[in-house]
Amino acid sequence: MSENNNILKKIYQKGKLKRYFELIIGSLLAAIAFNLFCSPNNLVPGGISGLSIIIHHVFKIDTSLFILIVDILLLIISYFALGKEKTMHSVLGSLLFPVFIKLTQNINSILDLDTSVLLLAVIFSGIIQGFGSGLIFKAGFSLGGTDIINQIISKYCKVSIGNAMYFSDGTIVLLSGLAFGINKIMYALLLLYIISYITDRVILGISDSKAFYIITKEDQKIKEYIIKNLKHSVTELSAKGGFAQKKETVLMCVLPTKEYYRFKEGINEIDPNAFFVVTDAYQVVGGA
Repeated sequence: MSENNNILKKIYQKGKLKRYFELIIGSLLAAIAFNLFCSPNNLVPGGISGLSIIIHHVFKIDTSLFILIVDILLLIISYFALGKEKTMHSVLGSLLFPVFIKLTQNINSILDLDTSVLLLAVIFSGIIQGFGSGLIFKAGFSLGGTDIINQIISKYCKVSIGNAMYFSDGTIVLLSGLAFGINKIMYALLLLYIISYITDRVILGISDSKAFYIITKEDQKIKEYIIKNLKHSVTELSAKGGFAQKKETVLMCVLPTKEYYRFKEGINEIDPNAFFVVTDAYQVVGGA
């Protein structure tokens, strides 16, 4: 256990300045998108920031103040429920985000943009918030809020983080429907999807390679085709069929996306009955 903790400490010590810079920029971008697109149009992107829009609409409480108070309360709960180590990675984001929301509250008067077209507001807000969130998560931080709630639900209710997110963000989005009408739920769901998609792209990057797993009776011919014609290496994996219980060889190789067509058609020519799976390979490191 201590060895694993030492590994984590080494990871978090790497590129500290770069990581803090990404946290600051990511938090600032999320705050700008919130004040520029979400708050003026009552678009609820889930999370505590989304809840703050609903609370402001009903009770006229300042959004940045509400987020700050709730984040501090959640950090205290996190310390006792999740421990010091996990809480520490949420502290900076939990404090920076409401501060940046307060600092950028009047951004609409500086950037004279017509943000009243809801679809455009959703798209651009999703892109900017997704990019900001991606930078934050990539740097190993979080903005706290419902991230803490999700971890607590996952730990004590024995459910996955993903299911906990559906519950917490889903509840807030449904509340937005009660406050602003059913149409806002549809816009909120679209916004959440765009944020999630862009966040993934920032963390993982755009896939420029594909990983292939092939099961075929012509494994030798396909190997030769990949090595001699496509000039790429192949790894042989030993496997056993779940139904027939027969031992099989699985060929695995990673190719640039641009060579996908030549690879796929070559397999079909050699063995039309070959079974193969293609997945995105976002990062390929090492190898000859």
